[in-house]
Amino acid sequence: MASRPAQPAGSRAGTPERRVAHPPRPGRRSRAQLHPGAWWLWSLSLGTAATRTTNPLLLALLVSVSAYVVATRRPDTPWSRSYGAFVKLALAVILIRLVFAIVLGSPVPGTHILLTLPELPLPAWAQGIRLGGEVTAEALTFALYDGMRLATLLICVGAANALATPSRLLKSLPGALYEMGVAVVVALTFAPSLIADVQRLRAARRLRGRPDRGIKGLLHVGLPVLEGALERSVALAAAMDARGYGRTAQVPPGVRRTTAALTLGGLLGVCAGTYGLLTAEGAAYGLPVLLAGLAAALAGLKLGGRRSLRTRYRPDRWDVRAWLVVASGVAVAALLALAAARDPAALNPGVVPLVAPTLPLWPAAAVLLGLLPAFVAPDPEELS
Repeated sequence: MASRPAQPAGSRAGTPERRVAHPPRPGRRSRAQLHPGAWWLWSLSLGTAATRTTNPLLLALLVSVSAYVVATRRPDTPWSRSYGAFVKLALAVILIRLVFAIVLGSPVPGTHILLTLPELPLPAWAQGIRLGGEVTAEALTFALYDGMRLATLLICVGAANALATPSRLLKSLPGALYEMGVAVVVALTFAPSLIADVQRLRAARRLRGRPDRGIKGLLHVGLPVLEGALERSVALAAAMDARGYGRTAQVPPGVRRTTAALTLGGLLGVCAGTYGLLTAEGAAYGLPVLLAGLAAALAGLKLGGRRSLRTRYRPDRWDVRAWLVVASGVAVAALLALAAARDPAALNPGVVPLVAPTLPLWPAAAVLLGLLPAFVAPDPEELS
């Protein structure tokens, strides 16, 4: 009589052996994500670089760099879709700047007259302002360069809003800035939520065969959006109250006075040091005063964090990838500031006489360093 084969230990007869996968360790997902502060520092550095130039080619290159990073590293979340809204806002800023240059004139003289509008006479106290008159190509070009610089700054801020999760950014703030950070995060979350509500309601109206454009469509969409925003605000207030928002711990009076003195003195030192760096007379004391003010302000924030009664669940870690992302943005800002000091004509092309802008090689190569987050930051598909 044949004997049955021996069953493996821990298994039933007739049941194949199954392997149980080990559950993921807590915090693995958190460590895979990039610190939200790194995204904000990277985007603000690109925005700082945009303020150092009016060259439209360099500004377009900065926008392309931010758009590529957002397209490759943007998570699939409601606030990540706000990047398109910031792009539309930037285009509106350029258009408004051009309209102002046409209607109100420009202090830039020019000889290439494009059109002449009827000019309205103004009283003597409004000297320097005109309505209508000659519109020159030099004035429009200057307005276009100026508007593109502001638009690039807005797009860089939109990139940070699309890449960094507001809730995770709030967890990374010091305890002393928690209440102010809540207000900022709620404000940053409010606009993307409104945009998502508008898109959802417009899609629903299109499916029902109703108009979603024009004044009539705006009136029918605006009321539900405002109603949803009010309900969201009430729910947020109830959740914050249930979690003890606004409660503080008791600290000795001496600690409170020291915190206030360090914070106020540090901010004054930062202002004085920044003023010294921007003026030729204060170049000797600007940097030491700025560093001392930053140290005092950080010490005040550290002491002020004792009043905050909160804990952090799985705090975000600042790893090597976060340092690389921040370093790429700071490198772009520093190299463009250096290029603006050494060759201002290349980064700020003149409009009188009107010349075509050229793309300087090594500042353009410096801007391309901002693409580093697209290669070192984690892929959003790995986090889902």
